[in-house]
Amino acid sequence: MTAAPDRISVGFQGDTSGEGPLSWGQLENWSAIVKQRTWIPLGGVNPLNEGTTLDEVVAELRYLMTRYEPMRTLLRFADDGTPTQVVHAAGEIDLEIVDAGDADPGRVAEDLCDAWRAKLLDFATEWPLRMAVVRQGDRLTHVAVLVSHFVTDATGAMTMLAEIAERVDTPVPGPQPLAQAEWQESPAGLRHDAAARRYWAGILQTVAPQRFPRPAVVASPRYWHGEFTSPTLGLAAQRWAAQTGVDTTTVLLAAYAGALTRITGIDPVVIRPIVSNRFRPGLAGVVCTLAQAGLLSIPAADAPFEELLERTRRVTTAAYKYAYFHHTRMDRLITEAGVEIGCYFNDRRGPAMSVPIEPGESSFRWVAAQDAPSFEPLFLHVDGVPGTLQLSLYLDAAHVAPADAERLAAEMERITS
Repeated sequence: MTAAPDRISVGFQGDTSGEGPLSWGQLENWSAIVKQRTWIPLGGVNPLNEGTTLDEVVAELRYLMTRYEPMRTLLRFADDGTPTQVVHAAGEIDLEIVDAGDADPGRVAEDLCDAWRAKLLDFATEWPLRMAVVRQGDRLTHVAVLVSHFVTDATGAMTMLAEIAERVDTPVPGPQPLAQAEWQESPAGLRHDAAARRYWAGILQTVAPQRFPRPAVVASPRYWHGEFTSPTLGLAAQRWAAQTGVDTTTVLLAAYAGALTRITGIDPVVIRPIVSNRFRPGLAGVVCTLAQAGLLSIPAADAPFEELLERTRRVTTAAYKYAYFHHTRMDRLITEAGVEIGCYFNDRRGPAMSVPIEPGESSFRWVAAQDAPSFEPLFLHVDGVPGTLQLSLYLDAAHVAPADAERLAAEMERITS
């Protein structure tokens, strides 16, 4: 049985403060938080090295809050719900200390994270980070850390973890969200935003409004999560990349487009690829949320895969260029166009992209189904799993039948083989 947690108040002092509109990356993320009714927590549990002291854990928490501006950010809301970011130079945050007693300390830490995930975060009054240390007897065994996706995307998180390990104390590189938002509302930023909306409007004006044929029967529960593990698809992506000189992300995106048109019967295919935006000047190593969902259209019906791959390659440059925009203004454009474009693609393999893949059997499994609204009509993530490649599919069964999602994954493997 575990005891009620103790708390230590940890003070911090940063170098920046101020307030202003949300950056484009923050706006995109905030939209997902509101829609999914969750604070989108990232992180989990890590075992601690033997001999780790409470002072060391406190120092790590203080480092996080001091170095990274998004950690010190609260939101203020106008009457219509529009958020303003308020960056605090200093403050305090609680570190929980949980005594595991006779229980498994790792399980205690996992249960704590589960409880935190289920508990909504008040962005107006709570720092977007929850952290605790678990002890058993006189030994600290595990640390539990969850941070909102509002703070950082995956690339920023990798930078943050590397800096924590080294305790980097040089100035934070690149513009922080407040400075990003300032540029985005400058004449140059507004010109880019307007150009992005022109590009999107050009696509939205040329495609049919309905992108998914409605299933005859809507499965219950409505929102489904499945996983397709396929070393065959992973090896095929590597082979096509070597033959054509494109990257495996483009190969998989082309396979997704080809499979979509075969499953839905709709052409051209319209997809929203998640773009890191880290290629933009000064943003490579910033700890913040920058990724946004772009837009591309690919005529995919009846095209041999080699031709489909070339078509995909041709449209990705513009799609990535214009995946940097003011979310609210773009959302208004989409609404006015009346086009359903809830089809997403996200390659989140990161460094795992180069991990060797071993031949093996493919498999599909349904992980979960629920009625709470959480997903777009169709969202495909590419995940790097040791020795193979995994597709994680999330769907709204009112738009895509679960059986069609299974067929989609198998079709991606078939057309690349």
